Amino acid sequence: MTEAPLTDIPVIVPAAGASRRMRGADKLMLEAGGVPLLRRQVMRARAATRGLVIVALPPAPHPRWDSLADLDVTGIPVPDAHEGMSAGLRRALDALGSDARAVMILLPDLPDLTTEDLRLVLAAVAPADGTAMWCATTPDGRPGHPIVLHASLFDELRAIRGDKGARAIRENVARAGRLRGVPLGDDRALRDLDTPEAWEAWRALQEKP
Repeated sequence: MTEAPLTDIPVIVPAAGASRRMRGADKLMLEAGGVPLLRRQVMRARAATRGLVIVALPPAPHPRWDSLADLDVTGIPVPDAHEGMSAGLRRALDALGSDARAVMILLPDLPDLTTEDLRLVLAAVAPADGTAMWCATTPDGRPGHPIVLHASLFDELRAIRGDKGARAIRENVARAGRLRGVPLGDDRALRDLDTPEAWEAWRALQEKP
């Protein structure tokens, strides 16, 4: 299969949350494939684009900063992370250059996404056809992540409050006929690790021959 081409679309990784459902553990610092989950996801983002990779993080000092210290990415502290994911997205958007025509939002806790998955979604971006959002889906069309938003949606994204993220505007974009799905294999666009039970089930899958 031919690899999707590299683009210069920046990627935002919102990673400032407190892992509240993990009952004390930091899900993003647990190992997946021998490295912290956050580091693995950010490395895949870095390999998928020539553009900026911006990671919204809790204020330093914090182990998440340490896990990314040697990577060519831009860390952004989010002192108001308690407000939810939207706080990190606003601060990351502010770090984008004014010439950004689109941005990918990549959640850090989807372990099965590959670099090629990210490239496929980025390569689908074609604003000239009127599309404003590109959304990874399962093979049967269920929407998931990552997503890419056209710059025309940035102000709407900045207006979101709480822990909703870009999904809060997806329905409106879909109703306007400006949403395009990009199918990925299996459930890679949906499977996340935000509870101890999800981690246990995922690790069991990795151990199967």
